[in-house]
Amino acid sequence: PLQANLAKQEGRLKIANAEKDKAQAELDEKQAELDKVQAKFDAAMKEKMDLENDAEACKRKMQAASALIDGLSGEKVRWTQQSKEFKSQIKRLVGDILLCTGFLSYCGPFNQDFRNLLLKDLWEAELRAHKIPFSDDLNLIAMLVDQPTISEWNLQGLPGDHLSIQNGIIVTKASRYPLLVDPQTQGKEWVKNKEQNNELQVKSVLYSF
Repeated sequence: PLQANLAKQEGRLKIANAEKDKAQAELDEKQAELDKVQAKFDAAMKEKMDLENDAEACKRKMQAASALIDGLSGEKVRWTQQSKEFKSQIKRLVGDILLCTGFLSYCGPFNQDFRNLLLKDLWEAELRAHKIPFSDDLNLIAMLVDQPTISEWNLQGLPGDHLSIQNGIIVTKASRYPLLVDPQTQGKEWVKNKEQNNELQVKSVLYSF
């Protein structure tokens, strides 16, 4: 009876192993299908993340472009106004240059009052009489020198008043050698500081009468 029962149990074990092998094969098949589906899912999620990142980048670019367009729309008015002003400056350029060259050529010996008399009362009247356009509010200093240069001159010892700056312009821009009448020696000190790197030689001349 034991042998018969053993044979019976071995038969049942063989059947169970066969069912197990069949179930394992089905499990392996389903696992393979799951792996394929998982791979497709991972690829789809990656594509989704890439699309979301692209969409976010595109959104940021659109926001930046919109901000730029809004800023440029405000600049359009300023650019249009500047363009009109530039055209007007071109028309007035000849008269402005005449005033600047006249200032450099003839105003050096005179004080501020007489310079204003020449510029405003005489030369501008001549320009109007000959219908030559010029700027009514012409700033000779701004026309002939920039602000960083003026600041450098001030550091070198040139006073900051208009007359001194105009004198500095005449010294540096005029084609003829300037003669400085300088009782306070401010001009001399400025010239020495300005030209100290150019091997300026200073001579003292004694006169006897």
